[in-house]
Amino acid sequence: MTELARLKFYATQPHPCSYLPDEQATTLFLDPSQPMDVEVYAELSEMGFRRSGDHLYRPHCQGCTACVPARIPAALFQPNRQQRRILKRNENLQVRAVRPNFNEEYYALYARYIEERHADGDMYPPNRDQFTTFLVRDLPFSRFYEFRLDGRLVAIAVTDVLPNGLSAVYTFYDPDEERRSLGRYAILWQIAETRRIGLHAVYLGYWIKSCRKMNYKTQYRPIELFVNQRWITLT
Repeated sequence: MTELARLKFYATQPHPCSYLPDEQATTLFLDPSQPMDVEVYAELSEMGFRRSGDHLYRPHCQGCTACVPARIPAALFQPNRQQRRILKRNENLQVRAVRPNFNEEYYALYARYIEERHADGDMYPPNRDQFTTFLVRDLPFSRFYEFRLDGRLVAIAVTDVLPNGLSAVYTFYDPDEERRSLGRYAILWQIAETRRIGLHAVYLGYWIKSCRKMNYKTQYRPIELFVNQRWITLT
């Protein structure tokens, strides 16, 4: 095990919360000068940390514990009726893993997704620098999983392959393919891939009970939530 006590962390100044209106948030970051080591990343993921671009972080808010890390234990997961329909609906998609890179096909899909699905968010309007800084990082454990329909790109799941599981960093998809539920399908595919390669869990990031946009995360059962410094299982 890495001696985590030797690592340095820095907290931001309070800033407006991206999820809860009228709340102030503070974020704890691993020292940016620390090399992005996959073993350190995996250990910190067990403590609720996530990756954004070149940074590992977790919420560190005074008086608020609304952001709860969530993960799906792949070997125990059983799809419900709706999820089985989503799997069936997307059987004709082809999936390929590539190293993160910038090209106009990827960016065009990302820009359409942000413009049509997240125009009310802090990632709007999209731009190439934002896309590159956030997602196109030259890290040996990071993957772009392309989802294609007869050669046409319909989704990309940006995923980190860690010793303890897959970390679902971000997924963007064709907003015209709403019937396919591509965001949910990408999670189902990552669960199956985690099981296939013999890893433990899919790390979904943070779940906030009062945030409607995050309700989908607890539809995957069983799910594990990091509460009071330990993972608890909801079945």
